[in-house]
Amino acid sequence: MRELLVINPNTSVSVSELLQRHVQAEVGSRMHVRTVTARFGAPYIADEESYAVAADATLDAWERMRHPRDPHAILIGCFGDPGLLALRERSAVPVTGLAEAAFVEAARYGRFAIVTGGERWGPILQRLAQALGHAQSLAGIHTVAPTGAELAADPVSAHALLAQACRDAVSQWGAQAVIVGGAGLAGMAAQLQPGMAVPLIDSVLAGARWAVKTA
Repeated sequence: MRELLVINPNTSVSVSELLQRHVQAEVGSRMHVRTVTARFGAPYIADEESYAVAADATLDAWERMRHPRDPHAILIGCFGDPGLLALRERSAVPVTGLAEAAFVEAARYGRFAIVTGGERWGPILQRLAQALGHAQSLAGIHTVAPTGAELAADPVSAHALLAQACRDAVSQWGAQAVIVGGAGLAGMAAQLQPGMAVPLIDSVLAGARWAVKTA
């Protein structure tokens, strides 16, 4: 069976468990999912410093987990894709991250917006969209104050906050799709979708769908 390696670039085992559960459910029996947690870095990536460390942690995880054989594809389980280009250069198998997979999926609908947790993520995601060739498709980035970890810990408040952010992204920027980005927000897009005027893209499930099509 084809194997997908999911690398969680932060040190939170609970995030790894969330990724494993949602990605495996989406790919079903078509692939075996193996998720690995970073050995070092932050429990949740929320700023430039932790993002930079996470890139090294991603490469470290790849070197640890590639033996005795390479997987068929690699998914970086962070909405920000730390280490993506370096790992793509180093690996012989297809590599993407939650953000890139979601960008590609959302762009099929037209101009898209991003809704995610953590106020410091805006510049990081803007830079990533530029680097990956999606700057023209990106209508805007709406970061809410709580981090993804904080949103996941309080799902009732998160639902109301993220729903309003998605509606604002459509009304203010005319977005034709909205990405609900973040490993900790896996499954949230489906909960928010009823009543929304445009498709909501779950970044974790977008990554899983990429793997099925690519590997």
